[in-house]
Amino acid sequence: MSAQPRDLTWPPSLQALQPLRALDLDEVMAIEAVSYTHPWTRGNFIDSMAAGYAGFVLRDEQARLCGYFLAMQVIDEMHLLNITVTPERQGQGLARRMLDALGLLSRARGCHQVWLEVRESNVRARRLYERYGFVQSGLRRGYYPGTDGREDAILMTLRLMEPAA
Repeated sequence: MSAQPRDLTWPPSLQALQPLRALDLDEVMAIEAVSYTHPWTRGNFIDSMAAGYAGFVLRDEQARLCGYFLAMQVIDEMHLLNITVTPERQGQGLARRMLDALGLLSRARGCHQVWLEVRESNVRARRLYERYGFVQSGLRRGYYPGTDGREDAILMTLRLMEPAA
């Protein structure tokens, strides 16, 4: 079953997504630092941008960064590399709206599915993805660094459309 596109009307307190720029990285890094025990490095973001990956930021009406995502297209699949909402704005549907935008972008680029890895311990994110329509499609043992060794990643997939025959 294909996921259905959702209404992309942004709440009045938000502007539409904008492309991620190098000028955004100080704010992105500040959010990474408070959001994760093992945040991406500035180099991870710079490398992703240099490689041409799809990167977007979401700002509010006061131009404060609320969230961002990065995704990499591999032939007819999109791989969500990072999606983050600043802690004070979590629970307001912003991640869902960024997933909506990612779905539209992926379809426009001819992708048939989106996949991602999520920490096994990140129950909140896993539930969001499941509610969105992602299904568990694999396990990557020891994929993430953890505070006490390595942590498994749950591989999740969202089917967007059936490939053409």
